[in-house]
Amino acid sequence: MESIQPVADVARTPKTSAAQGTKASSDYETFLKMLTVQMQNQDPLNPIDSADYAVQLATFSGVEQAVRTNQILESLQTQFGVIGMAQLAGFVGQEARVDADVYRDGTSVTVSPNPAAAADRAVLVARDSGNQIVAREDIPVSTAPYEWLGAGATGEPLPTGTYRLSLESYLGDELLTTTGIEHYATIAEVQGSPEGSVLVLAGGVTVPAASITALRSP
Repeated sequence: MESIQPVADVARTPKTSAAQGTKASSDYETFLKMLTVQMQNQDPLNPIDSADYAVQLATFSGVEQAVRTNQILESLQTQFGVIGMAQLAGFVGQEARVDADVYRDGTSVTVSPNPAAAADRAVLVARDSGNQIVAREDIPVSTAPYEWLGAGATGEPLPTGTYRLSLESYLGDELLTTTGIEHYATIAEVQGSPEGSVLVLAGGVTVPAASITALRSP
């Protein structure tokens, strides 16, 4: 007689993704059909012990409960995300300080430099979307806010677009550090994502809500 694979072998492989979790009901029906076929095709001279059936049922029940638990956790995560966005709604229209790409639209951008403690010279470097250096500008060796006007290497205003700023700290001719530089940008929108709430800044630049270090009124 053809050997029938125990249903428990199938049930022992839990399904953990969200898409698989939504099929728990159909999986349970499939399990019952397989169990019925197993009973109908068992060797009458060597029937499967009733204890094995109990083990199979218990195993699948555990898998089903795990799937259900995952669904509940995903639902809670979604609800927490909505709550988080509601709490951040007041950020819209405010200016966030963050180390992220800078959108230049012809107006000045307030940057917040943090040169190395031993530095006697600080240079703001601007790169375009292709990571090409388009401007280098000496700025005060200070942590005070600085207005970047967005001038290119020839002094002409840079085109409207997204740029990446960094700060080079020097001691004499020696480069000490190259670090990111924070700037202020207006928050246009708050969005939810699988990783948590994100803020959409001017120009469509997106950053995790947790990455902002300060807020101010425009």
